[in-house]
Formats: sequence, C-alpha cells, structure tokens
Amino acid sequence: MPRAVSAGIWRPIKLLYLPKERIENVYLETLSIGSSHASARLVLHFDCKLDASCYAERYEIEVEGRCGDSVFTKRERLLFGAGRMNVQVANPMLWWPKGKGDASLYDVTVRVFKNGEEIDHVHFTHGIRTVELIRTSVTDEQGSGEFLFKVNGERVFIHGSNWVPVDAFHSRDRERIPAILELAVDLNCNMLRCWGGNVYEDDLFYEICDREGILIWQDFSMACAVYPQDEAFQRTLADEVRSVVRRLRQHACVALWAGDNECDQAWSWGGRRQDPNRNVLTRKVIPDVLLEEDPGRPYLPSSPYIDPEAFAKGEKYLPEDHLWGPRDYFKSRYYTESLCHFASEIGYHGCPSRKSLEKFLSPEKLWPYQNNDEWILHSTSPIPGYDLYDYRVELMAKQIRELFGTVPDNLDDFAFASQVSQAEAKKFFVELFRTSMWRRTGILWWNLMDGWPQLSDAIVDYYFEKKLAYGYLKTSQQPLLLALREPRDWHQELVACSELRESTPLTFTVTDAETGEVLLRGEGIAQPDSVTVLGRIPYSASWKRLYKITWEGGSNHYLCGNPPFDLETYRSWGQSAGLF
Repeated sequence: MPRAVSAGIWRPIKLLYLPKERIENVYLETLSIGSSHASARLVLHFDCKLDASCYAERYEIEVEGRCGDSVFTKRERLLFGAGRMNVQVANPMLWWPKGKGDASLYDVTVRVFKNGEEIDHVHFTHGIRTVELIRTSVTDEQGSGEFLFKVNGERVFIHGSNWVPVDAFHSRDRERIPAILELAVDLNCNMLRCWGGNVYEDDLFYEICDREGILIWQDFSMACAVYPQDEAFQRTLADEVRSVVRRLRQHACVALWAGDNECDQAWSWGGRRQDPNRNVLTRKVIPDVLLEEDPGRPYLPSSPYIDPEAFAKGEKYLPEDHLWGPRDYFKSRYYTESLCHFASEIGYHGCPSRKSLEKFLSPEKLWPYQNNDEWILHSTSPIPGYDLYDYRVELMAKQIRELFGTVPDNLDDFAFASQVSQAEAKKFFVELFRTSMWRRTGILWWNLMDGWPQLSDAIVDYYFEKKLAYGYLKTSQQPLLLALREPRDWHQELVACSELRESTPLTFTVTDAETGEVLLRGEGIAQPDSVTVLGRIPYSASWKRLYKITWEGGSNHYLCGNPPFDLETYRSWGQSAGLF
C-alpha cells in the first residue's frame, strides 16, 4: 500500500483525572494451572502512588474477579507502594483458543483502600490461561525439531492469517476492525499474526480477539531491514517496547512477542552472509524489557528466528519459516519438501473481481494487464518509473499459466482463473499442513484483507469483496476436515483431520464431480486431535479430475492430476461440486 505521510491525532484521546493517591500500574498474570484444571495460581503485580508511609496509615489492596458463577477475591495490607499478591482460584473458568473451548473472561476490579476507605480502583478483564512455545533451534529431514504452541498444557494446531494494516489512512482503522475480525471468526482462524510492518493495533482489536478466542502473535514494529544499533536507538526502542507491553499484556489473546519480521534474514540480504545474533535490539534490548514487564509470555527474537545453531546449519533447517520462494506451481518441491514445522507466512496472488477493479482503475486501464501503469501502481509498486515490485502483475499471470497452460485474453476470465489459482494454492497449503498434523504444527497464510485497493495475496479485497479463496479456506479450516493426501504408490489416502476433543463417527463418500462415479464410500471414526486414515482411492498421473468429498455436516473437494487444466472444464467441475 502507499506510504502516505500524515500528521495529527488519529486515535481516540481522553482526559483522565488522576487522584493524588492512585494505582499507577497493575497487571494480573496467570502463573500456573493445576492438574485436571482444578485450580489456578495468579499473581497481581501492582504499583501504587501513595501520599503517606504504609506504616503511618493503613493501606490495603484488593482484587476481585468474576466469570459466571466463578469468583475469586483477596485483600492484603500494603507494606510498600509496589509489589505483588498471590491469588488462588478454585475450579477456574479457563480461557481457551477458538475450537478448544470457551474464551472465558473474568471481570476484574482492583481497589486500593486507605484506613478502610476506597481511594482508587481499576477494571479490566482477565483470561486464566497459560501459553507455551515449544521450539528447537533447527529441524531435519526426519522432523526431529519442533515449533509448537500449547495453551493450558494442551497442544494447539494453528491455522490463521497474517494481519497487515487495515487501511492506508490509519484514522479509518478502528471502524474497519470489527468487520474484518468477523471474517477471521467465520474462517475459523485461531491465530492472527500482527506483522512487523504493521502499526500496533487499536485496543478494540485485542478486546475482540480476547472474546473470540483468537490467539495473537505480536511482532514489534520492525520489518525487513537491519535497524540502527546505536545507544540512542536502543533507548527509543526500549521505551516503545515498554509502552506496548504495558498496554497489551493484560490481553489473554496475546500468545507471543516476536522481535521483528525477517530482520534476521535481512542481515544477509545483499550478498554477504552476516550473523544476525549480533543484533543487540532483539537479543538484548527487547528481552531485557520483557524480563521486567512480562517475563512469562513466550518471546521469539525474529520471524524466522536464526539463532547461532540455525545460522551454522543453514536456513533450510529452520523449524519456523516464511515459505515464499519462487512462487511457482503450488505443488512444487519448494512447498512439498519444506522441512519447517510451522509456516508463519505463505501466500499466492489472486486478482480482484471486475466489480472491485472498476472502483480503482480508470476505464481505459482495466485491460489488458500488460505494461499497464495502473495495474503496476496497485500491485505494491507505488513509485511510477521505478521498478520495486513491478514483477508481481506478471507473476499473477504466470501462476495462471502454470495451472491452466494459458492466460485468458479478457478481464473476466483472467480474474476468475487467477482466483482459482489462488484458491487452490492456499487450500493446498493448509491441507498439506493439516494432513501432516503434529509433524506440521501450524500455518499462517498471507493474508486476510487488503488495506487499500490493490492486486495482492489477500483473500478479501479492500471493498470487502471475497475472492474464491475465502470459501476454499473456510472449508479447509473447519474443525473436522476430510481431505485427500497427495498420491503415493498409485493411491491416495482419505484422512480425517480432527481438532475436536472427542471421537467422531463418520459416513463419507468420494465422488467424481463430472461423472458422478463413487470412488469410495464407507464409515469410520475420526480420532480426536489427530489425523485418521479412512481409506484410499486409486491414482494415475494421467487423470484430470475433481473429486467431491462429503460427510455428515461437511464437504470438501480435491483437484486431481497435473496441470495444465482446461479453464472451462474446471468451471464446469466447480459448478457441479457446488464450489461457486
């Protein structure tokens, strides 16, 4: 999106009356959850400004939390203005990410008393939950590494999106946030990654994610560069991090702090390989602040993170990676043979519909796409005459050609073919990871929403028009998914990918969308939180087919064979299968 230099107040402001004696800072943290979730240990960190000695006057602090019928309360005398208070909660209502349980939130009030009279209080919500990131420095061809999130001691398979600026003019961000998050909920996203090229989002964003059980991977706002290392910049960054952490740490949704986006990799851009572990910002400045302000939450210095062992072994062996590469055929070896356990960025281009293109392109610039300055301008290359990312329009055409063998000669077919290409690609990426559940542990695709009118990887354009990939991803991210694995030994396995807590009986059918031939019909049981093989069907590399997979309460499809496919045949298959 364009760089629009602006000035002025672009977020709500308010005037606060601060009593002379007051609560300056408070943070309620979940330290641990007992076995069988029968208890929880919390700690209240506080800093109060008091006018008199705690020995000359009687000061007390009280914390009270309520979630439905669950209540906790504790009151203690203050011996100092700053300190902490441990709180035990019996039979707590836990906060769970989407798909794992209710995102229970306690309404919490902290009060300070002087000689029995309340002098100040604060209100906030608190989700009782623990978050762990289990990771290794590297992995290998056998998958012996790890990059795994656990919430309340339970593994969580991650599927979601990268969150980028929601508008080029940030004064409009707040009004767009609720509708965009509704899309994330509808897509069954259980995590959003606030990318390092972003702004720190409005409080409303985190409040909604708290309520909806959407985990947040929060990058600090550095991306794709080697940042200054001098002491002045270190102090500026430390102040920024402290401010951000104090504002956001109370949110149950925030699962991870990440130092930056791709800055570890940026140390070696330009031809000279340099060790990013010399970066004092993410190896010392940020972790030092987190140690003081939020030591219990996982921290990743960069995404992808190249620690000394990974730097020595090579980026091929990173357990968490950004899978961009050549962006060729989406089933190429670059994607299928990636060793990473967790893909925190992966994407594929999709052209907006004619309806949207007509809103931001001049009539005479709608078509053709070749050598079209307005298409280039709206494809992340905002400086006319200067080649920044001019290749991206042609990349979109190449991705169409890769799947269909040719590029349509009219706008409507071009947009449809591009959206099919994107939809099949992103569906494949998610299902590649889900059908390898626990060898693969998560995927955050790029991206949900455009922040200005453009041609991009987003599955919803700036005007809230959904591309075809939206529906495909909604199918691929449902809690119980039946999918076909890639061919092996002349066959394909039909598997049930379940994120449910209980076993699920199934009756299923695999049908050729064109002929109606039933290739597989049967019954089985999807085991909880795992992948279950239900059966297999024959495969030949010479076949070109679209299979429809159905079961009680759900359906999916699989594009069988190798490109090129005929565009009109695909359209007919998709209509028969109810894809559009």
